[in-house]
Amino acid sequence: MRVHVIGLGGAGGRIVDRLAADHDGDRFLQGASVFDTDMASLESLRTLDPDRRYRFGDAAGGDGLDGDLHAGRELGRAHASELSRAMDDESPSLAEAFVLVVGLGGAAGAGAAPALAAELGRLYDAPTYVFGVLPTAAETEAGRDDDSPRRPLAEKNAARTLEALSEHVEAVFPFDNAAWLKSDETIVDAYDRVNEVVSERVAALFGAGEGDDDAVTPQQVLDASDVARAVGDSGEVAAIGYATQPVEPPETESRFGLGLFGSKEPTKVDTSAAVSAIETVIRKATRGKGTIDVPGGRADRTLLVVGGPPAWLNREAIADGRRWLADETGSGAILSGDAPAPGSESVFAVVVRSGIDEPERINEIRNSIA
Repeated sequence: MRVHVIGLGGAGGRIVDRLAADHDGDRFLQGASVFDTDMASLESLRTLDPDRRYRFGDAAGGDGLDGDLHAGRELGRAHASELSRAMDDESPSLAEAFVLVVGLGGAAGAGAAPALAAELGRLYDAPTYVFGVLPTAAETEAGRDDDSPRRPLAEKNAARTLEALSEHVEAVFPFDNAAWLKSDETIVDAYDRVNEVVSERVAALFGAGEGDDDAVTPQQVLDASDVARAVGDSGEVAAIGYATQPVEPPETESRFGLGLFGSKEPTKVDTSAAVSAIETVIRKATRGKGTIDVPGGRADRTLLVVGGPPAWLNREAIADGRRWLADETGSGAILSGDAPAPGSESVFAVVVRSGIDEPERINEIRNSIA
């Protein structure tokens, strides 16, 4: 699935910069852009070249907005068309979807996101998804003696941004920062590690159907329509689970997908080992820590993607995993795809659930403006 990923504000910019560091050149990453009012944040990015970073909002004077979501909304409405034009050099019309990455508790990125999403919907016949980072409760607390940023309006901003985005995007993937922090770890301490986790999840979902090796064709090809069917088109919250399991590459498999002596016969893997690996990653992706907690594990719609070395993608094990996942989530039907990756040393599973009950953290954030 070819996506144009857009980082909005400081948090969104850092995540997209990390995504580019890990995946620039991969076929799924059709484009990558970062937009911010804060010049210092843009200049701190390490990977994206300057023509993919864009400062908007001269009224902000090159600085951030200090949590003023209203100012961010005004700037977003004034500059949405300008931001869409700033992407033109990366051929956004070729993208099958747009992914906005934004810290929902901020002002510049969160403020601009609804207007930019609306503009993209007006210009392109492609869905817009949001990967939104939730603020932690600690960020709104005053008087703490650590180096976490103080953002007293973060939860209120997030609540209002979630409400506004639901009108303009097909789905929102919230990322619960607090759930990924280690004990006694601050947001600042965790930036690099958490940004890596977010980058990994974005790539796992949207890159699953865009392998770099055309010699191996998936049994069930994952495409943009599968993701769209799974997450819906009404701005619902969706959750991503992801897990990997190291495996031993078959000794006769070469980097070109052929045997050491040029044989075209498929390499063999012990069936019980393959079944165990597939079962493990599906269960870990479903029951392990996801981007957001899924109450009761249930979902109206579920998407399963299993990938890894072709010889390890046991069809019967994947079919059994689908049946287990249907029982686990209560979904009436499970959409699925596979992602063969010759040369990989692990198998992985992505589980996307939509039509879920409202997660507790989302409910807490919404109640901040009740």
